[in-house]
Amino acid sequence: MNTVIRLRKLTKYYGKHRGILDLDLEVKEGEIYGFIGPNGAGKSTTIRTMLGLLRPSSGSAELFGMEVSSHKTQILKRVGYMPAETAFYSSMRVKDALAFSADLYGRDCREEAARLCERLKLDTKKKVEELSLGNRKKVSIVCAFQHEADLYILDEPTSGLDPLMQKEFFALVRERNRQGASVFLSSHVLSEIQRYCHRAAIIREGRLVVADEVANICKGSAKRITIQGITDITGIEKADLQKQENGISFLYRGQMQPLLEKLSKLPIEDLTITEPGLEETFLHFYEGGKKA
Repeated sequence: MNTVIRLRKLTKYYGKHRGILDLDLEVKEGEIYGFIGPNGAGKSTTIRTMLGLLRPSSGSAELFGMEVSSHKTQILKRVGYMPAETAFYSSMRVKDALAFSADLYGRDCREEAARLCERLKLDTKKKVEELSLGNRKKVSIVCAFQHEADLYILDEPTSGLDPLMQKEFFALVRERNRQGASVFLSSHVLSEIQRYCHRAAIIREGRLVVADEVANICKGSAKRITIQGITDITGIEKADLQKQENGISFLYRGQMQPLLEKLSKLPIEDLTITEPGLEETFLHFYEGGKKA
């Protein structure tokens, strides 16, 4: 498969303050790729820098095999970009905002825009300033999707959408993906990444912590150990310790034999070992496997 996004040592400083540091990342054609991190981790800085909206301090970004710094206009015509926070001229009506966005791509998008507005239940006659946060988000979705891009770069796309509209949004993402488009999805809603993405990367304090298939990220990080019959355990490294009635639960990243030998000497009533979900895995990576 061709590579649609390639970042090499991409770095961005704001003066002396860290934005992102030495990011190496590849997204293949046809992927839905997740980009995970809390506020301030560097997700939006990464996206804006890879799109050429910010000038990198060092390193490079390529989209569709072209260097962004020298082919930005050509690249952006093939990208549907949805920023985390979209600003529109408040006096504009929705239909005018959509037409203005389409003009930036040099495309007549009226038919597709009408289909998307009907699907998302968006009133195009209203002024942007009259819209709720959720409806302004819908305007941003239509702006990103109306020109049927080859690559969608979506930064926190579902914030402000109600659950039904979130479901409809991801149905749209999957449809475009099946039609051949690639998707780069930034989110802090980890269930979205786990449900919809093929691969993902976790960013922490501007650096990539891990990049792999979502299933491998969960599988390779830690096990969730739940024990009934004891209320504490010492002598092993563990994370996210949760005390329960007549039991404990924690994340364990280590060899099973030493743990089982330790447990065999304790009054265990019940023991469960499971693969953690992406949320638990993220916390494990983000806290750096902090010991309990």
